[in-house]
Order: sequence, then structure tokens, then C-alpha cells
Amino acid sequence: MKTLAALLIALMIWSLGLVAFTGRVDLSTPAPEPPAADGVVVLTGASNVRLEAATRLLEEGKGERLLISGVNREATRADVQTVTKAVKPIYDCCVDLGFTAANTVGNALETAEWARSKGYKSLIVVTADYHMPRSMLELRAAMPDVKLHAYPVKTDLNAHRWWKTTSSARRMVVEYCKYLAILGREAFLGLGPKDKAASAAKEAS
Repeated sequence: MKTLAALLIALMIWSLGLVAFTGRVDLSTPAPEPPAADGVVVLTGASNVRLEAATRLLEEGKGERLLISGVNREATRADVQTVTKAVKPIYDCCVDLGFTAANTVGNALETAEWARSKGYKSLIVVTADYHMPRSMLELRAAMPDVKLHAYPVKTDLNAHRWWKTTSSARRMVVEYCKYLAILGREAFLGLGPKDKAASAAKEAS
């Protein structure tokens, strides 16, 4: 009975957390206009809307340069420009393409290396609304000394009524579970000595 009760309590906590997570995603868009930062980074994905949003921020002077992280290795600069709808002079001078990232962890490492090479201390982060919470965890872990401003972009996933369709429910639950895994990892790493944790974070980035 105690085991069953513990499982029920854990399930209830998990469910409440899911509700809070989806509510956070739902309220995150439309995103307020971010303050100006040193640079802008966009994490690629299935939708091109986030690329267009990040390009607009660059063209409006919200950052000196734009990093597009996780670009398909078969894509050319011309291909990416077409997708972003960027003005060619700005695209040619101020857009960097990152081809090494294959997942969110890779995005964080790629972005940290780019920010360090440019000497940037503040970034605007652009990605999908449901992907933003996990992305911010990974990016903060990879570069704890850089100030990050989230700029989530609304997707076709209806975060307000995510349970209405199987695909939306699956995507939201999977993303929530991945988010919990990162929270658990960071909590575990935080149990160690502070100097070692900082050193590990620096080496990882």
C-alpha cells in the first residue's frame, strides 16, 4: 500500500508539473520585445518562423550578429538566406552559420563557443515556445556568465489545449520529460563543490 501511495503521489506531482509547464509555454507568446544584446542566436527546427523572427531582430539592431545554430550540413548560405528572408547586405556581413549542433545540447555548446569567440556577454535566444524552457537550461549550463533573453516563437502546437490532439499531447509530454531530465541533471551537478561545478561547466562549454 505504501508503494502504491508513493506512486500515486509521484504521479500527482508529475501531472501538476506538466500543467504548470504547459501553462508557462502558453503564456510565453507573444513574446515581449527583448532588450538589445550583444548577439542573437536562433536554434533551428522544423519551422522557419523562428529563423524569420531572429533575422528581424538582427535587422532591427537588437544584436551585432546572428548565429543560426544547428544548420543542415547540406545547406548552403544561399539556401539559408532564402529561408530567413534576410536583407542580403545584413545577411552577408552579420549572419554566422553553425553546422555542428545536432540537438539542444549541441546548440548550447555551439552557441557558447560562438559567444566566447566574439566576446559576447548577452544574447537573445530564439526558438519554439515549447522548446524554450529546456533550451534556456542547456544554454545557461554551457555559459553561466552570459546574460540570456528568451524570445520564444509561437508554433502550430496549441499550448492552451495541447491535450486535444495526440500529436500535440505527445510533443508536450516528451518535451516536459526532457525538461525534467535536465533539471535533475543540473540539481545533481549542483550537489558537488561549487568550484568543481563551475570548472565542469566551463570545460563543457
